[in-house]
Amino acid sequence: MTMSLAEGCVALGSGSVPRHVAIIMDGNRRWAKERGLPAIEGHRRGMVALRHVTRAASDLGIGVLTVYGFSTENWNRSAGEISLLFELCVAFARNELIELRRNNVRVRVIGEWESLPQAPRAALADLQAQTAGNTGLLLNLAVNYSSHAELQRAVRAIAQDAACGNLSPDAIDEGVIRRYLYTADLPELDLLIRAGGERRLSNFLLYQAAYAELVMSDVYWPEFSKDDLARALVEFAQRERRFGGT
Repeated sequence: MTMSLAEGCVALGSGSVPRHVAIIMDGNRRWAKERGLPAIEGHRRGMVALRHVTRAASDLGIGVLTVYGFSTENWNRSAGEISLLFELCVAFARNELIELRRNNVRVRVIGEWESLPQAPRAALADLQAQTAGNTGLLLNLAVNYSSHAELQRAVRAIAQDAACGNLSPDAIDEGVIRRYLYTADLPELDLLIRAGGERRLSNFLLYQAAYAELVMSDVYWPEFSKDDLARALVEFAQRERRFGGT
C-alpha cells in the first residue's frame, strides 16, 4: 500500500502523532554499491534525505527528531571515508542553516561530538548556536554516539555525585537515571524507525527505546522520503501501546 504525506496527515489524528521519533539512517553505502557509485555519494544523498525528512517531521507536528549520524563504531571504517564524512558534516552544517531557520528547526548534538576534529566540531557548535532561538522541531544529531558509552557516562556521573554526598544511593531510580542521559529534558521516545532493511538497534538509544514502537523499513536511507515517514507514523498510530501492562 502506498500513502502520500497528505494522506498520512489525514489518517493521523492530532493525538496520534508521536512526540519523539528517532531514526537509524542506514543503507547509504549499500545504496551506492548497488549503483556502482562511491560510498561517499551514498552519504551525500543521505544528507539530502535528512533535509526532506526533517522538513516533513516539522510539517507533521513531531516535536523531537533524533537521528543517528555517526556512531563510535564508525571509527572502524577507512580513514578516507571518515575524512569525507566529516567534510559532509561541515557542509551540512553550513548549507542547511538557511533551510533550518526557515522551518524554525532547532539543532542539538548529542554524543561525544566535542572530541571530533576541529572543523566538524566547530561547524556543529556553530549550527547549534545559530539555531538556538528557533522554537519548532528539535533536531537531535547523534554524533560520535554510542548507547553503551552514554550509559557508562551516566553511571560514572551518578557514582561521582553519590560519592560527593549529593545523591543518596537509595534515591537512584529510573527517574534519576534519565536525568543523567543526553535526552534528559526530552519527551519519552515514542517511535524508532530504522531504514535500510536491517533488524537491529545497533547501539542506539537502548535505554530510551525500552517501550518505543519499532518500524523497520527496507528502504535505503538515501531513498527514504517524506511519504515513508508518513507511512511509519500511520503504522505507529494503529498500534496499541501497552508499556508492558498486559
